[in-house]
Amino acid sequence: MSKLLLKVDRGHGHIAHVTPESAGWTYVGFDLHRLRPGETAAAGTGGREACLVFIAGTGRASAAGRDFGLLGGRMSPFDGKPWSLYVPQGTDWAVTAETGLELAVCSAPGLGGGLPARVIGPDDLGQEVRGKGTNMRYVTNILPEAEPADSLLVVEVITPGGHTSSYPPHKHDRDALPAESYLEETYYHRINPPQGFAFQRVYTDAGDEGVRALDEAMAVEDGDVVLVPKGYHPCAACHGYDLYYLNVMAGPKRTWKFHNAPEHEWLLKG
Repeated sequence: MSKLLLKVDRGHGHIAHVTPESAGWTYVGFDLHRLRPGETAAAGTGGREACLVFIAGTGRASAAGRDFGLLGGRMSPFDGKPWSLYVPQGTDWAVTAETGLELAVCSAPGLGGGLPARVIGPDDLGQEVRGKGTNMRYVTNILPEAEPADSLLVVEVITPGGHTSSYPPHKHDRDALPAESYLEETYYHRINPPQGFAFQRVYTDAGDEGVRALDEAMAVEDGDVVLVPKGYHPCAACHGYDLYYLNVMAGPKRTWKFHNAPEHEWLLKG
């Protein structure tokens, strides 16, 4: 099995834990908590900032000594926009499940920005449709670069069954602004209905000898996490099964500038 594919525990508790150390990179962290009613997830951010995304269910949240009340509401990531809570560095937070709750914790280095903890509600979120035909997908921007944060970029995407996404293939693995930014990335995948599967390829350009430094093709199932340390990273949803993913990105500069695979750019024309 690919080292880029993480199979998430199907049970309850703290079921996924990606750190820069475990991933072999510098910036992005990702954790997933699956809680029963009455159970609590809590942590301190230390030198990092966090965005808590209520994937499914509801919970009572507090951070920085403030009670933010009951957050969440959708019971599936396929049922509307999420609730989220931004938590700055040096801050304790806690969420107690009111219903069954799936809570994602997206993290990246704090830069001493002095931002307050804040709720990011569904009405605060921009949505867009990208692509056309069977490359159409639906994007919800949770923490885009236009909204305040130190390092984090967070977005949700729903790709209908039979469609492609993160496609034409693009990459963002060079600190070469304004053309391209260096951003590490995680994909947290969910599938509807959950017995389905999708595909994701992570690969680099071929070198002078025609050999790629990285080329991994993965079948992803409901709940899997994929690491994208570099390279292109397209996805394909199989017929009859919609694909959701939560992206977490971070790098030395908080901007998303990507480079399309030149041999596939013709798909964007006409």
